[in-house]
Amino acid sequence: MAKEKSKTQYIFTELLHHLPFSIFGVCLGIVFMGVLTFIATLAQANTGLFASASGELFHVFHTSHVLLSAVATTAMFWKHDDRNIFKACLIGFLGSLMICGISDIFFPYIGGLILGHEMNIHICLIKNPGTIFPFAIVGVLAGLAVTANFEKSTEYSHSAHVFVSSVASILYLISFGLGDWIHSIGGVFLITIFAVMIPCCASDIVFPLTCTHRDCKHT
Repeated sequence: MAKEKSKTQYIFTELLHHLPFSIFGVCLGIVFMGVLTFIATLAQANTGLFASASGELFHVFHTSHVLLSAVATTAMFWKHDDRNIFKACLIGFLGSLMICGISDIFFPYIGGLILGHEMNIHICLIKNPGTIFPFAIVGVLAGLAVTANFEKSTEYSHSAHVFVSSVASILYLISFGLGDWIHSIGGVFLITIFAVMIPCCASDIVFPLTCTHRDCKHT
């Protein structure tokens, strides 16, 4: 029989277990954006046009990020505490909405300023709430269903979550101040690591497991 772990020990174990998926997601996101930039360069798109197109694409990836975050957060909580469905929905909803904004907007905004660029702030939840809430709601419902039907549901949803978040963070940088990101790729990589690893791991792992009930068993 596996030895029962404390909540803190289990959270640390889950963080280590999800680390390879996180690194893979970040690297894949940067490669994906590199390919898009390469295609735009071949098409001879000017910086302004590329930034505008990136802004439109940012909203697609940001809303997708909200959905995947809601899936991962809800699935992690429901996997370990299936006694209160309302609490699971609330945690999935709040975790995705709050932390996605920090990951996709706040960290890239601060990172762009640190790199010496003039950044603009754009908070989708305030400016376009109607485009965000449907993704969060569907993500929560999917998170409740995926836990019971798929093995390693939290790992796969976390990996997809990290990839989409990486792309969204870079798109925000390009759209709202850092047009020529390739020449600052080292700084962009570090910004993306902080913007993705910290909030996404907090959303997918730390937050839902911290909110599980006191008698929940972790083995």
